Amino acid sequence: MHARRLLIGVVPLVLVATACGGEDASTSTSDSGKKLDKVTLTLNWYPYGEHAPFYYGKQQKIFEKHGIDLDIRAGQGSQKTVQATAAGQSDFGWADTPALLAGVDQGVKVKSLGVFLQTTPASVQSFDAKGIEGPADLKGRTIAGTAGDALSKTFPIFLKKNGIGDSDVTVQNTDPAGKIAAVISGKTDGLLGYASDQGPTMQDKAKKPVSYLRFSEHGLNFYSNGLLAGQKILSSRPEVAERMVKAVSEAWAAAAKAPELAVAAMEGASEQLPPQTVLSEQFATTLTLLHTAATEGMAPGVNTEADWQQTIDVFAEAGMVTQPKAVGEYWDTKTALKG
Repeated sequence: MHARRLLIGVVPLVLVATACGGEDASTSTSDSGKKLDKVTLTLNWYPYGEHAPFYYGKQQKIFEKHGIDLDIRAGQGSQKTVQATAAGQSDFGWADTPALLAGVDQGVKVKSLGVFLQTTPASVQSFDAKGIEGPADLKGRTIAGTAGDALSKTFPIFLKKNGIGDSDVTVQNTDPAGKIAAVISGKTDGLLGYASDQGPTMQDKAKKPVSYLRFSEHGLNFYSNGLLAGQKILSSRPEVAERMVKAVSEAWAAAAKAPELAVAAMEGASEQLPPQTVLSEQFATTLTLLHTAATEGMAPGVNTEADWQQTIDVFAEAGMVTQPKAVGEYWDTKTALKG
C-alpha cells in the first residue's frame, strides 16, 4: 500500500482518471443555491492520515464557502500527480516538492500554490530495540531505501552534515512496498521513510514501538507536500486557484484545531484506508510539519522565498535538479497566500 511517491525520472505521461480540469470544469449548485466551481484534487497517494484536512474541509463546507465543489481523488505517486496536473487531467494536485522540482526541471508546466508540509518528515525509522537514537548510531547498519527517490538522494547529504561517511551505512535497495517488511523481518535495521506515513503503519503491524531519526532535527530540512496547479488553470482561471488556496489553508487550520474530528471525516474515503489509530498518529505527526521558523504563527500554506531557495539548493546538491531556476519558476507567487 505504501509504494511511495518519490521516484523521480523521465517517465511517460500517465493520465489519472479524473474529471477534466482547467476551463472545461463545470459548475454545480449548493443546497443554499450558491453556484460552485467543480474542481478535482488528485492526492499523492491513496488517502492516509495526512489528507484529513481535505475531507474535514469538505464535510464542514469550507470549500463550499469559497465557491468550490471539491472532488478528492486518490493518486498513484507524487510524480504522476505532478504530470497529470500539468496536463490538465486534474485541476489541482497534492504532491511532494521534490517531484515538482524535478518535473519543472524537465519542462513540465506546473507550479506550487504553496507548500503546507514545510518541515520534512524524511527520517530513518526503526524499532526502539535497535537503539538508533542519533546519527552516530547508523554506523554499521543496513537501511532499506529505494534507489533514485528523494529520500535516498538526500540521505548522503544528511550523513555528511552529521560527519558520517557513505560507506559507514549500507543502503539496501528495496522496492517501496517492501521496506516495511524488510524491517519487520530483520533483513534491515531500519528504513528511509516519512515519519507521517510508514512509521505508524509499521508500528501497528509489528506491535512494537518505532523510533524516528528525523533529518530536520539533525541539520537538514526541505519542503515536502503542497498544493499545485497546471499552467492552464493558472492562466485561464486564476480566481479559482486563489479561492482554492484560501480554502485549503482554512481547512488545514480548522483540522489542526479538531484533529479527532478531522480524522473521523475520512471514514469511507478509500478501501485501502489505514486503521483509525494509524490515521490519528499519521495526522498528529503531520501537524508538527506545518511551519519553519520563518512561518511559525502564520496561516498554513504561507511560504517564504528563503525557504524555497533552501529546498532548491538541497535538491540541486542531491542531483535531482540539474538546472536550478529562480524561485518564481516553481512557486506561483501571484496566487500564493501572503503572510
